[in-house]
Amino acid sequence: MNLPRRQFLHLAGGAAALPAMSRIGAAQAYPTRPIHLIVAFPPGGGTDLAARLMGQWLSERLGQPFIIENRPGGNSNIATEAVVRAPPDGYTLLVVDTAPAINATYYSKLNFDFIRDLAPVAGIASQPLIMDVNPSVPVKTLPEFIAYAKANPGKINMASGGNGNPTHVAGELFKMMTGVNMLHVPYRGGGPALADLLGGQVQVCFTNIIVSIEYIRAGQLRALAVTTSSRSEALPEIPSLSEFLPGYEAVDWKGMVAPKSASPEIIDKLNKEINAGLADPNMRARFAGGYVRRAS
Repeated sequence: MNLPRRQFLHLAGGAAALPAMSRIGAAQAYPTRPIHLIVAFPPGGGTDLAARLMGQWLSERLGQPFIIENRPGGNSNIATEAVVRAPPDGYTLLVVDTAPAINATYYSKLNFDFIRDLAPVAGIASQPLIMDVNPSVPVKTLPEFIAYAKANPGKINMASGGNGNPTHVAGELFKMMTGVNMLHVPYRGGGPALADLLGGQVQVCFTNIIVSIEYIRAGQLRALAVTTSSRSEALPEIPSLSEFLPGYEAVDWKGMVAPKSASPEIIDKLNKEINAGLADPNMRARFAGGYVRRAS
């Protein structure tokens, strides 16, 4: 059968457009089943809480459950690799914090490249850490703590969410800049570390504001300083570490990523809904006093 050239080009162009139309159609229908949000840390930490808050919002907006799966270990490496290997269909996503960026230099060899093998979906939050002590520690200010730590070298236990975790790195930077000697006690996540800080098994921890702010307000923890260069709007009475240690700054961020070949249309849809959540006043309040930043 002979086709006129114009008709052939029209048919060929239509055939070439079919894959793109199929992707757009799939994105418009997405999601049609539950989505799994993988969290690299145990329940109770800042990343876990951020995932649960955003997962609830996305479930209400998109009409499908967002199931939280906690896969701790390797300072987020186990969860990250699981998502790298997952089908890129938008039904397996990873909620991460600063840990993968730290891991790129902390570990000499990894089975994946965070930048190469994952596609960014959206930022969720940019927050300070808070240097908290158990109320049993006989100090009320940061200078008092430094003096107490120097008078008791090696007798203060500093908890963290794990080796290389942002809460660990923030503490090590503090130790370097002050010369204090504290014993690092790594946990499998911020949640277990916070539990032992509240229980008095450890004396100090650089906690995420999203999980510790209510304990501070209730007097169950004593906040000495925030790690950002300026004070927190949520706790304006608490000084920043940089007021005593010029140049000190540590910021923790949360974000969502997908396997690298995930549909751009699905990523755009998720990004739009996450941004809507970050602009919602009720959601912002739930993220501890407005420390959610506008995602891009």
